[in-house]
Amino acid sequence: MIDLIMKDILGTPAILVGLFALIGLLVQRKNTGDVVSGTLKTIMGFVILGAGANVLVQSLGQFSSMFNEAFAVQGVIPNNEAIVALAQETFGTATAMIMLFGMVVNILLARFSPFKYIFLTGHHTMFMAALIAVILTTGGFSGASLVILGSIILGTLMVLSPAMLQPFTRKVTGSDDFAVGHFGSFGYLIAALVGKAVGKGSKSTEEIKVPKSLSFLRDTSVSVSLTMAILFFVVAGAAGPAFVQGELSGGQNFLVFAFMQGLTFAAGVYIILAGVRMLLAEIVPAFKGIAEKVVPNSKPALDCPAIFPFAGNAVIIGFFFSFIAGLVSMLFLPLLGLKVIVPGLVPHFFTGAAAGVFGNATGGRKGAIIGSMANGVIISFLPALLLPVLGSLGFQGTTFGDADFGVVGIVLGNLIRMVESNGIVFAVVLGIIALLFFLGARSKANGDKENPDTDIA
Repeated sequence: MIDLIMKDILGTPAILVGLFALIGLLVQRKNTGDVVSGTLKTIMGFVILGAGANVLVQSLGQFSSMFNEAFAVQGVIPNNEAIVALAQETFGTATAMIMLFGMVVNILLARFSPFKYIFLTGHHTMFMAALIAVILTTGGFSGASLVILGSIILGTLMVLSPAMLQPFTRKVTGSDDFAVGHFGSFGYLIAALVGKAVGKGSKSTEEIKVPKSLSFLRDTSVSVSLTMAILFFVVAGAAGPAFVQGELSGGQNFLVFAFMQGLTFAAGVYIILAGVRMLLAEIVPAFKGIAEKVVPNSKPALDCPAIFPFAGNAVIIGFFFSFIAGLVSMLFLPLLGLKVIVPGLVPHFFTGAAAGVFGNATGGRKGAIIGSMANGVIISFLPALLLPVLGSLGFQGTTFGDADFGVVGIVLGNLIRMVESNGIVFAVVLGIIALLFFLGARSKANGDKENPDTDIA
């Protein structure tokens, strides 16, 4: 039964989001038709988003194979799904319990603290629960203390992560309707701050002027198709026709294959955006029921693609420059005695794109470029620094990819290493959490004074 609830229901993001929409519509006492329609459309929006992501991931997989063949790259490839799958063999029960009670802590904190966010990115909740379970178990925690401390840490992250980004999320979206609930938030925060520091006077990526003869490039789908087709041509040429036609395309000409993969990537982006639009159209009104009745003034914290429609050009710019930063970082990691982290195209696309959107919001084109490069460096070095605290999982050839996993794992893992007593670790962690809430509440209060007409939380 626990497996059914945790893995098949709460572990399925579309169903989790659909359940919240259902609850929101029921507490608003909508008629049966609206409840059924709103719930199913919310789930469909998430399914469409996932389908687009799968199309995109398959295309990126082909790109990655050609890239590895062309440049003979060897090293650790960050992949959240892969390392969580490995972790479940040993830490499955602890992960499930931390995830379940972490969601309860999230709702309680949203109800009784100034930070009114319900974290709805279910797969990232599970990934973070797995990381916390691995670190705490490796550090000697077990039983009730493991679940209690893990749940408090997870629930805290689920409200503070969207809260620290919300001033910038509101700048991206122009509203306070939803938050970003994604554990790449540290990279997005740095991108937004870097954009603010370097982008004074820089025009938005969405105001790029092109000659009339090239006006078709204003269509995001067309510009993404051409950009990715050129990139695929380059790596296909570097990998060689023999490899592409022998190993990947099933005999199809390597240039035709590269062209179609570039367009497949663009189709994946198009599907993602369509899914996000449907999801937002349903989940935001439905969530008002929860906000008004269960957790007053709460906001849904959604997966990072939720902000992609607000700056389509920044999405591609962010991906491109985050990936370049990942390639450059490969040269410096061995010099510092760290494992080489091979840039994963999936994390660089999703977190790089989101970093580009945040960087553009605070610093225009300069912010999008340099902010996303900062994200690329972060998701190269943090996974390398995380490896030593993952215990036996650190030798499996993969690691967690997104920024927050690195920050949480490194801080928690090294704290446990330095402090031998579990009781003291427990107390120190609670003290850190209390300090974070205090600083966050004070920052919110200052923000309210400076902007009395807006709600920072």
